[in-house]
Amino acid sequence: MANMYEPNALDREFGEFWTKVNCFAVMDFPYDQRCEFVRNANNCIHGTNFVPYMYLLACDFKCKNVFEEHIFVTLFLILCFELLLFLSHVAHYYYTPALKVVSRMLHMNEHLAGVTIMALGNTLPDMFANIWAIYDDTAVFANILSSALFVTMFSGGIICYISPFQMNAYDTVRDLLFFIFGVMLLEYIIITGESVTIAECILLMAVYIIYIIVNVIDVYIMKRNLKSLKREINELYELPQSEDVKEKRDALENQYKLLSQNDRVTILQRKSHQNDNRTFSFLTTVGSERVTIDMEANRHIQYLRAPSKNHRLFREFFSAIQPIKLNEWRQATMLIRAFYIARAPVVFLSVIYIPLVDYELKKNGWSKLLNCIQIFLNPAVTITMGKAMIFTDKSKLWYYNIPHDVKYGLYSLVVTVPIAIAVFFHSNTSVPPPYHWLFTIMNLTGSMFVIFQSATEITLIAGVLGFMLKVPPDFMGATVSCLANSLGDLIANASMAMQGYEKMAYAAAIGSPFFTILLGTGSVFAVKILLGVSTSMTDLIGSYGENAFVLLILGLLSTLLWTSVLNFNARRSVGIFSMSIYGLYIIYSILIRVEIIHPYNIDAFLISSHA
Repeated sequence: MANMYEPNALDREFGEFWTKVNCFAVMDFPYDQRCEFVRNANNCIHGTNFVPYMYLLACDFKCKNVFEEHIFVTLFLILCFELLLFLSHVAHYYYTPALKVVSRMLHMNEHLAGVTIMALGNTLPDMFANIWAIYDDTAVFANILSSALFVTMFSGGIICYISPFQMNAYDTVRDLLFFIFGVMLLEYIIITGESVTIAECILLMAVYIIYIIVNVIDVYIMKRNLKSLKREINELYELPQSEDVKEKRDALENQYKLLSQNDRVTILQRKSHQNDNRTFSFLTTVGSERVTIDMEANRHIQYLRAPSKNHRLFREFFSAIQPIKLNEWRQATMLIRAFYIARAPVVFLSVIYIPLVDYELKKNGWSKLLNCIQIFLNPAVTITMGKAMIFTDKSKLWYYNIPHDVKYGLYSLVVTVPIAIAVFFHSNTSVPPPYHWLFTIMNLTGSMFVIFQSATEITLIAGVLGFMLKVPPDFMGATVSCLANSLGDLIANASMAMQGYEKMAYAAAIGSPFFTILLGTGSVFAVKILLGVSTSMTDLIGSYGENAFVLLILGLLSTLLWTSVLNFNARRSVGIFSMSIYGLYIIYSILIRVEIIHPYNIDAFLISSHA
């Protein structure tokens, strides 16, 4: 017993090596030892989303030199391109139309829909993913502010450049002031204490809740004012029409017309960009007229008194799932045809998986047989894949979880198959049923799942490339990874702006990062505190956090300045200016990376000497 060896700290560190080592550390090992490393390192499984890239390179492809690695990485880049097509196609043709439908059903105006529904849809999946990965050692503050800088400055600048518009003065100033307060509150909480407390997490979340309440109350008051103005106008019409009465009535009607522009989301005809000059320009063009669509006419446009409810059932189904339309193929150039071929798998998967509800289309996107299939297919796939890829212990690769998790998807068939049969016998092929709007639930869940998974996979591919090129992980996290994670926000906001909903898109460009900074960060910190996960404040900030904070505050203050100077007219020039602020952050980050300039954070040796 006296000679029994007692393990020391170094022994314990070696014992925990495989549970703590980063999978990308395999790049420092000889090629013939990499497969064994990948098989043993837990992070090579935990860090996998859809494709196990390091396992493929080390064990399946058995790369033996840098040249072979680069050949196979080219395949990953092709996959990255397909995922980008998938993300953009779903965001433009499925996600944004569903957001407009839900916003209209809830009687929201564009601004409220942007800061609530669109912001939540863009950021909720990321928040749940961050909560699920609370044990990861990442610079949370730096990455969140970098993403906020990209979404607010770059995405907001893209909106202003694509479609210049007239902002709502009160909503814009209120949102910017709330945003500045939220960013400074988070920065104060992080730098003034050794750790974040549960009370501070509650404070962060409370500020966001107050912000939402203020927005809802503002819309409620506006609607009350509209009703009051309408009543006064009607009363004036009943009075003898003297000059004073007409003058007062005209003033009230102008005021009513101005307020009614922000009353409720309307379904607009999509803008055509075929004849536009797409060359780069600093000049702001005159905005096209907003044309409202007659939704009821679109709904009944192909209504037929057919002898059967299933008239042209299969013809309609095969037409809907056709990935390339023949008339578009005939008119396309060789380059466009290549794009159609590359996009075909994405289009087919989207059509089969996600129900389309778009009031701008004939029959609102209704296809009887296809929609009946999606009633049971969409929930089953979402539940099975979500359980296998997100809500799992990550102890093994996700496709090994499918045989076990598929039962949860099959359980949903007990409910969805009878519903699909009932809808099939009740509905008609020539007109959507009255409950067609309920398909937006499956549309949003499916769209959000695809957008989140595609953006996450693109981020992982960028991480593989970064480690192969010996780029430090903190630099990748604060620049490339944040940009990849925010691609969903960028594409959704740009798509909304192109469709004529600039106010909703710009509100989401402010509301999404504001949600992440306050509610997202507060919830992640709260979960870490409740589970006893300790986090260093220095690790939270990283080398780029303070730089992102300073430039974000400068960007928000400059936005306050130019909106006031230009009378809240969003022009192309200010769009370019906003994007240049994010470009300035990238330049600073590169200069910090090559050690030409010093970051704002304090060096570790200064902290230790001060202590």
